[in-house]
Amino acid sequence: MSAGLPTLPVHAIEVEPGAAQWLVEDLWGAAAVGVIGGAPKACKSTLALDLAVSAASATPCLGRFEVHAPGPVLVYLAEDALPRIRDRVVQLCRHRTVSLSGLPLHVVTAASVRLDLERHRRALQQTLSSPRPTLLILDPLVRLHRLDENSASDVSGLLGFLREINRRYQLAVVLVHHMPKRSRRDLGQALRGSSGLYAWLDSACYLVRLADQRLRLTIEHRAAASPDPLLLRLAAGNEEPLRLLVDTAELSAPASLAEAVRTHLLHAPHPLSRTTLRQQLRVNNARLGEALRTLQQHGLIVRSSGGWGAPAERQHASTDPLSCPPAGRASLNRSDHPFRSDHSTPAARRERNGLAQTLHAIHRTTGHVTGRATQRA
Repeated sequence: MSAGLPTLPVHAIEVEPGAAQWLVEDLWGAAAVGVIGGAPKACKSTLALDLAVSAASATPCLGRFEVHAPGPVLVYLAEDALPRIRDRVVQLCRHRTVSLSGLPLHVVTAASVRLDLERHRRALQQTLSSPRPTLLILDPLVRLHRLDENSASDVSGLLGFLREINRRYQLAVVLVHHMPKRSRRDLGQALRGSSGLYAWLDSACYLVRLADQRLRLTIEHRAAASPDPLLLRLAAGNEEPLRLLVDTAELSAPASLAEAVRTHLLHAPHPLSRTTLRQQLRVNNARLGEALRTLQQHGLIVRSSGGWGAPAERQHASTDPLSCPPAGRASLNRSDHPFRSDHSTPAARRERNGLAQTLHAIHRTTGHVTGRATQRA
């Protein structure tokens, strides 16, 4: 009879003294596996090298995120020539006033690394034995195998091996991976290939290039709260070292889809059908339905035989703190609006003040819009 699996009562598990929660505070967990994701040319490799130099030199990543568990770093950049890698690291060290010769950053120089091949897996494990790095960066994932990325069984075997070395060597693993140019609302679900990759990660950094060429960095963790998104810009030229900088300009929060729908209905002269709303707001039909159901559940909109509208007691065009007439549209007089009445009692004002909290609570459920257009699911 075969032996059973070893078990322990949870209280008998040894506490690891002085274990750090973070490799880099708020950016990457200690011994966390995950992804730096983004569309092509979104500075994914630049961020990965910044993280590598920070972890190896104990200097803040992006000049902002403190390193808690510095140590040797091993990187494999399949798409960069070795002289180019050295030049980029030199520039990052110069900005930090760190000596290149003393930096414990090691670069795999093999022409190819195929983690779907057993001999390459053994070679990587041998390399990890000495020196024992705290961080392994593999860039990009697509160059590490010849598997079908859309096959859950193929991908699970590769990710299982990476999780195995993560636990065996107690190191963080960062994969650089691609996302489509038109990203979904849930960035982790937009990672190319099997959804098993998103389920696997502990930490993730997503880079999205904005219309003004800045980058929005969104950070996600399995077991910790995520910080607010940041704006980044690429600094280069005028003898400045090439690096990513945190842009001090505020990242304006996009309006929630629920708020956009509600505001649109507040200023509509009559109830609107779902089809009309979808066409006028230019939103995905499924997400619109989700927003309508959520707003209806919270009593913020009502449905009649003529379509969707705002309840009469909540239609205050001139005083509602959450809504304003769309650009170029004149405010409607209350006497001209068939659904609008004047309620300025203290109770009504308290109710209006509570709407902001209600909409904030359903903000993540219904998605975001910017202007008249929205990201499609």
